[in-house]
Amino acid sequence: MTDVLHGSGSHGVAHCGSVSALTLGLPAATAVPEARARLPKAMFVGHAQISAKLKQRLTNDIESITMLALLRPSNTGLAAGARVPEVLVIGLRLSAKAVLVPTEVIELIAAQRKSGIVFAVVRDKPVDGGVREECTLAVRRALPGKAGHLPVHEVFADVWQPAHEVMLDIDTVRRAKSDDSAGASIDDLWSSLCAQIILGVPDGTDLDARIVRRAQISELEMTIDKLTRDHQRAKDADQRNEIYAKLHKAKQQLDTLRAQ
Repeated sequence: MTDVLHGSGSHGVAHCGSVSALTLGLPAATAVPEARARLPKAMFVGHAQISAKLKQRLTNDIESITMLALLRPSNTGLAAGARVPEVLVIGLRLSAKAVLVPTEVIELIAAQRKSGIVFAVVRDKPVDGGVREECTLAVRRALPGKAGHLPVHEVFADVWQPAHEVMLDIDTVRRAKSDDSAGASIDDLWSSLCAQIILGVPDGTDLDARIVRRAQISELEMTIDKLTRDHQRAKDADQRNEIYAKLHKAKQQLDTLRAQ
């Protein structure tokens, strides 16, 4: 992958379908030249032991893999990161029959690099007798865990949108560099991009804690929904009272989390 990342050229910028670094709102300096952007699937198979099922998905579900952008201190104006050396933007073009975010393929590719990687997944969706090109952004991120334990990663994906509407915001982080004497770094950029995809906002502050809180809120909402239905069905007074107490406690916990 080194030749692709360090290559330069005067030809057009790389595209995955109609999606490019420029359509995503990234600076032209970060765009990878089209002539050097295509990544062969075999590149990712040779460095990892993968199952026959995953190899089949890589072959059948992914039409092409394209390097769209490379964000570094030299082309973003940000300081070097202590954890993340650079952020790559890789386009995954789905084949005609594939419709879902290729989570296992994203896991395979992202696990092979220390860089942060934003995946722009592009598909064609039949709509009203025609076809609409759609895109979603995805990242693989380590979940908050206990010290000394092996990290557990999860692939997060945004909603599908018309391809021309999908954007990434790096200006928020770059403005923070001028407002903060310490300056923002590539680490901050990665946190911001993850926050955009996972939480829908560019603020990457305390991201792990916010991801945990969002998961807890989602779990409590499902618990409240179940307890509400159980309470409606319960006929025994003692059982109804017991369920109501659990429901009241869960609602209090939810209110507390939402207020944080």
